[in-house]
Amino acid sequence: MPSEQLIPLQTDIEQCQICADSLPLGAKPIVQLGKYAKILIAGQAPGQKTHHKGRPFDDASGERLRAWLGVTKEQFYDPNLFAIVPMGFCFPGSYSPTDKKSGDKPPRTECAIAWRQSVLEQLEHIELTLLVGKYAIEWHLQQKISVTQSVSNWQTRWPATLVMPHPSPRNNIWLKRNPDFEQQIVPQLQKRVAQLISAA
Repeated sequence: MPSEQLIPLQTDIEQCQICADSLPLGAKPIVQLGKYAKILIAGQAPGQKTHHKGRPFDDASGERLRAWLGVTKEQFYDPNLFAIVPMGFCFPGSYSPTDKKSGDKPPRTECAIAWRQSVLEQLEHIELTLLVGKYAIEWHLQQKISVTQSVSNWQTRWPATLVMPHPSPRNNIWLKRNPDFEQQIVPQLQKRVAQLISAA
């Protein structure tokens, strides 16, 4: 493992068992940390596919996210370009057919309490933070605000922070209703990411 990575902290996270007994597939924390990362992706929690693959955003959501960013897989999985730190490090489970909701359950709160501040303090070179989905938005902005409202006000936090919808195919309807995101915001995002990568 390269010396540039946050070896002690990453090792501690990978061995975390705080809520192992409450997770349907057990504990398998998945993060990507690099001491010199310029871009922080603050997401939700690993899905079931990510749990089995052991790599964040290695699915359809990841393909769309990389397209939004304008980067290759090689660039995306370079820990000294991108830090990927979801609100929950392990797959939280999915709702059952009898539940009123569908999809994956919310990220476990134990992760943010135990780890998040320590991780962010060691990511000293972050110049762009991408808040992907409502749980990351609420934690980082310290307010309850809808994704739609946050995205519509994106320029107030730019270029240090960008609020984004989750790239999941489940959000196709939202993207159709809010075409400005892909038509106006994504091109600005791609320019900013390209600048940061070229300066790395």
